[in-house]
Amino acid sequence: MTRIGLLYPTRNCGEDDFLALAAKLDPDLVVDFAYVPWGEKIGRVDDLDPAGKHEAVRELGAPDRLSAAARFDTTPRVVSWACSSCSFTRGLEGALEQSRVLGERLGVPARSTSLAYLTALAHLGADRVALASVYHRDTTATFVDFLAEAGVTTVHSVSADAPSDRALATWDRGRITELVVAADHAEAEAVLIPETALHTAPLLEELETGLGKPVLTATAVTLWDSLHALGTPPIRPGLGKLFGAASTP
Repeated sequence: MTRIGLLYPTRNCGEDDFLALAAKLDPDLVVDFAYVPWGEKIGRVDDLDPAGKHEAVRELGAPDRLSAAARFDTTPRVVSWACSSCSFTRGLEGALEQSRVLGERLGVPARSTSLAYLTALAHLGADRVALASVYHRDTTATFVDFLAEAGVTTVHSVSADAPSDRALATWDRGRITELVVAADHAEAEAVLIPETALHTAPLLEELETGLGKPVLTATAVTLWDSLHALGTPPIRPGLGKLFGAASTP
């Protein structure tokens, strides 16, 4: 049995999507969640303006806040900070610091969704991407900068400016697909959807077939990268190229 521990920002948003994908990967794969509380002064995320939301997610990713929240009934074999924006708004060095602190706290390999994107892109040999971003354009630009620090070029992006992760958890197949199609670009080698509240597990193969290229969802890269940190991730048909491809030399 392999146990993955995920730190997650908001209860009852996208946890079921992680569990659905985990079940497809391996019936013995266990995913446990620990929750990182939002700052006491935040109030309703939906009510914040774009600058306020940006600062709120940055605050949520403070390493000491993550360390304090990393409490699991059973210590996992690997832990990941399963929040895209909360792990890239501090830049690449900030994301690495989050990982370092979590690893020291639990004594296991530690990752994050943003770092997972970098590992997945390297695995696929892709360094030119399009972003299907649910964020405000300013937060999208921050992710573009994060990717650029790691040598990844964003050739096109769209920004949906969604009000909150809880709102995103209600998005249906059509709305997700529409965003991905709008984001695609002929020069992009992959399309990224950086949001762990979206329910994308049932769409992995469908989205890639439609675009003819890898579509990397936050849920998929987070689980793939966690398993990658432990060795070789499983290869499973019907779950997109990431789970069906050997590493690109």
